[in-house]
Amino acid sequence: MLGNHIRVAIRNIRQHRFFSAIHILSLAVSMAVCLSVIMLVSDQLMYDRFNTEGERIHRIISRPVTTAGVETGGMDNATSPMPLRDELIHGYTGISQGVRLKRGFGNHWMEMEGKDVNIPVAGYFADPEVLQFFQYELEEGEASTALQNPFTVVLTREAADRLFEEENPVGLTLKVDKDLYTVTGVLRKTKNKSHISFDGLASMATVKSMQTSGRLTNELDDWFNFWGGWTYVMLDETVAENKIHEHLDRIYKRQIATSKDPEQTRMKFTLQPLRGITPGAFINNPIGPSMPAIIVIALSALALIIMLTSCFNFTNLSIARALNRAKEIGVRKVNGASRRNILFQFLSESIVVAMIALMLGFLIVWMIKPFILQLNFARLFHWDLTANAYVYLFCILFAITVGLVAGIVPAIILSGFQPIKVLKKLDQVRLFSRLTLRRGIIVSQFTLSLVFIFTVIVLHNQLELFLAKDHGFKHDHNIVVRLNGAEYEPFKSALSRYSNIESVAAASHIPAAGESRASGFSNNATGNEWTTLFYFDTDEKYTDNLQLSLVAGRGFDTDRPSSNADKIILNEEAVKAMHYQSPQEAIGQEVLYEEDSTRKTIVGVLKNYNHQILISNISPMALLYQPSRIALAHVRYTGNIDAAMSNISSAWKSVHPDYKLDAESLDDKMEVFYQTTLGDLARVVTVIAILAVFISCMGLMGMATYATETRTKEISIRKILGSSDPQIVGLLSVGFLKLIILSLLIGAPLAWMLNQQWLQLLAYRTTIDAGVVALSCGLLVLLGLVTVSSQTVRAAFMNPVDNLRNE
Repeated sequence: MLGNHIRVAIRNIRQHRFFSAIHILSLAVSMAVCLSVIMLVSDQLMYDRFNTEGERIHRIISRPVTTAGVETGGMDNATSPMPLRDELIHGYTGISQGVRLKRGFGNHWMEMEGKDVNIPVAGYFADPEVLQFFQYELEEGEASTALQNPFTVVLTREAADRLFEEENPVGLTLKVDKDLYTVTGVLRKTKNKSHISFDGLASMATVKSMQTSGRLTNELDDWFNFWGGWTYVMLDETVAENKIHEHLDRIYKRQIATSKDPEQTRMKFTLQPLRGITPGAFINNPIGPSMPAIIVIALSALALIIMLTSCFNFTNLSIARALNRAKEIGVRKVNGASRRNILFQFLSESIVVAMIALMLGFLIVWMIKPFILQLNFARLFHWDLTANAYVYLFCILFAITVGLVAGIVPAIILSGFQPIKVLKKLDQVRLFSRLTLRRGIIVSQFTLSLVFIFTVIVLHNQLELFLAKDHGFKHDHNIVVRLNGAEYEPFKSALSRYSNIESVAAASHIPAAGESRASGFSNNATGNEWTTLFYFDTDEKYTDNLQLSLVAGRGFDTDRPSSNADKIILNEEAVKAMHYQSPQEAIGQEVLYEEDSTRKTIVGVLKNYNHQILISNISPMALLYQPSRIALAHVRYTGNIDAAMSNISSAWKSVHPDYKLDAESLDDKMEVFYQTTLGDLARVVTVIAILAVFISCMGLMGMATYATETRTKEISIRKILGSSDPQIVGLLSVGFLKLIILSLLIGAPLAWMLNQQWLQLLAYRTTIDAGVVALSCGLLVLLGLVTVSSQTVRAAFMNPVDNLRNE
């Protein structure tokens, strides 16, 4: 019986190719979205599941609190102070093991694709027990001793293959940040996914060695450095989490709450389960790709909405074709078919359509996968759209469910036809004479489509505003060269030989690119009132190179650079933040620099400029003369950028032949953040808008088809009585045009309100004018009319004789 139902279903699909194609394509597009989300969620749920002790492992995270110990509501930090592990293990019960990972070795995980071209690995310093703790299996080396000694490193198999020609590099050395590390182990290549992303792990003993020699500050004993590293603990099998929370509260009261400094950052500690990290909550300072659970929920909800609208369209189109199959159903019932048989027949057809749509959906996913994986977010969070047996099984069950949901209403309606009515009085058969619900769904679909179209236009305008905005400094004709540990002065001297190099300056960070440092500054003699200022470390040429404007005082001394060590330059916002009455009053005043307790004399006040990304208002900031902490060179050039880049490359090779050149236009560097956020978001929303409009148009086509199917005789009579083709088209289209207009009346204010909400979060934002509203509404009306016309024009050109010959 089932085989017969499937054969009949395939035959009907072939007989009605046009409607079957619409059925399948609409479902396939929606299924492609759902399949992508299913694969993404499946990928995220695989993180850290390989660890057999995963249920006992927790990360200790830090939560901001006030001086009274009350939570501020600020975002949690994945990091915690380095002495916390030893305090828990040696001073409290219930913890069987604990490990730390610390920043400072190689690149950060977000730079693993090679931003710092002279550092070959990304990774962390780690305690010796880390390999057994996280169940990392070594292919080469001994896990128990691999990270015992200073300046030793364990590499992943991929990193070892990239860095060495030898199959077994154990015993060979690797240069990272001017230090030589001995390779003591190679991790076995695996498909296991971990939220900790690295190329290599160096020994924590290296940090202790550097602290002893004075190269590093004593972060391992600093209770108020909440950002330097990550702490993980394994609970005893019988201990409850509440017991560990009590221990953490005692540690807070003992080590943090006792601070007498009212401006000191304070945080409490809490546990985060290993398997709750990804998907998990939004958190600062992640140690690797960790998908926030809210994004998974949002994507899943969006996919479900798109799928449900497609199912409704399927129902619409099936009902629109119902009258053409009414006689078939009547004949089947006369010949003995029961309603149950007819019901199963139509459900079989919808499931077959859903399965075909599933296969086409997989094809669409395969086609769009390169686009998705090239998104900056996808690369940043290591997205992967691969499928396993469980995913395929889930997708098949999903397709069957979709087929049942989409086909159940038409199946119930069609199987209920009475043979006498459909065989003798077909013209009296009416389906859904009241279409309020169906019209409401169409209006909702087009309203949602308008919101997406509107949002795409606003996102594009906002991105253009950010890229074209005057930041208050001259950023064109400027190339940023990352020094990556190379000496600056020889490079600067080599550049002076070229006539198209106008000026060279050094700094610690790129302006308006989301990078900066921050510290406390005080103009109080006792130093007990601190004002937090963002700051850049620069040389004496920085203000001239970027053509920053001074409103008072002067810049750093270019004739005697060494005299600038105790000088500081503020911007206008910093002058206000430190309670000076005017920029002129601030000149000559001394401020205390919290980081090293030195005093700095204010020699200049800069006109405010956007040293941060344009999402934020201009904040208080300072320039400090600290050449030892510079990380990049700004090279201002004249003429052609290719000629300038060629000369920069030649100068670099002449003084640093062992270092690779890492140079890029300052404009390009400043665009990275905007392209990663708004650029990617605009692309994703554009795709969603296209899908929403497509599905909405399919639903509208279903309504238009239904209308023409049920009014064919009326149309024929009107034509015989003299109605013209344009009159017929207008008669059939006016109802749908009303639905579209209603969608505009609801959607335009809604889209304006929703976009205004997120725009209010930005310091510099585009305006939503009449042009945006007109363009989005015009596009939707055009698409809607084209969709309706495809059916109404076809109906208007029907031959009335063909429709009335049997009357």
